[in-house]
Amino acid sequence: MTMTADIELTLGALHLQVDVAVGDEVAAVVGPNGAGKTTLLRAIAGLEPLQRGRVTVDGTVVEDAASGVRLPPEERRVGVVFQEHRLFANMSALDNVAFGLRARGASRTDSRRRAAAWLERLGVGHVAGRKPAKLSGGEAQRVALARALVTEPAVLLLDEPLAAVDASARAELRHLLHEELARYRGSRLIVTHDPIEAAALAGQLLVVEDGRVTQSGPLAEVTARPRTRWVATMVGLNLLHGTGDGPVVRLGGGEVLAVPDDVHGPVFAAFRPNAVTLHRDRPAGSARNVWPGRVSELHPAGDRARVRFEGAVPLVAEVTAAAVAELHLADGGPVWASLKATEVDVYPE
Repeated sequence: MTMTADIELTLGALHLQVDVAVGDEVAAVVGPNGAGKTTLLRAIAGLEPLQRGRVTVDGTVVEDAASGVRLPPEERRVGVVFQEHRLFANMSALDNVAFGLRARGASRTDSRRRAAAWLERLGVGHVAGRKPAKLSGGEAQRVALARALVTEPAVLLLDEPLAAVDASARAELRHLLHEELARYRGSRLIVTHDPIEAAALAGQLLVVEDGRVTQSGPLAEVTARPRTRWVATMVGLNLLHGTGDGPVVRLGGGEVLAVPDDVHGPVFAAFRPNAVTLHRDRPAGSARNVWPGRVSELHPAGDRARVRFEGAVPLVAEVTAAAVAELHLADGGPVWASLKATEVDVYPE
């Protein structure tokens, strides 16, 4: 099964223009707040009308702005799990799950039997008679997932499925989601702000920033070689952009970055924060990249600390707590950053 969506719409200050195709796989949609991630899911589900574009589900056109085709959400074979559950408050958990089947013409007996089976499968059979107000966050999200899956949709959309679940239940629910998504046959699209969640649940990554797709592909490829500063920050890498000129990359501010191999043309250069070394005096070692600057932020985390270095080449360094104390980094003042050329990964723009 394949879902394709060529979507363009304006909602307030957001102008969303996204082209996405998801086959029988799990893809995670990530990006900063307000980028249009949830709006993308709502458009696919039929909850936001397109101004231009087309959505197809398993070969069937469910919306085409040019021809005026627009199937209602209940006819799209799309299941949605919302961040805030959106269970019917006046119905029991069992009847919430059975609702979609009843709306499609199934008998009350058959709907409730299939709903009960899904609640048992997801580990919440014991809450079948309870109303949403009596459910914990984890229980409510399992009921919402059962409601989406019981209709056997061709496309499953999940909007921040673990955001409303407390930390104690999140790991268990993440494991459950991983198992169910692996069993499910169809296109699965998950919106998340959590890179750990994306890595645990998805094999493909779709990065949306300011209403546009800025990077997409296999998760390992996107996270290893980011193409925007937001992605680099998400995966914990420093990212620079410049022009390759043999053994160096010439950066936009006029600085030069020594790299391990000859490169030419527009390139990205990425390196790990723990590859950066900080010094109070200009270092005399073998590192070919040395820049003056200052510490603008210091964030301790256990026996290490993340340091924001401001200078001609702004970057983030990760150093030991011992180095923080020895260099008196918390006091501010001028510092030097050094980076070996062999620590830099360079790839074409």
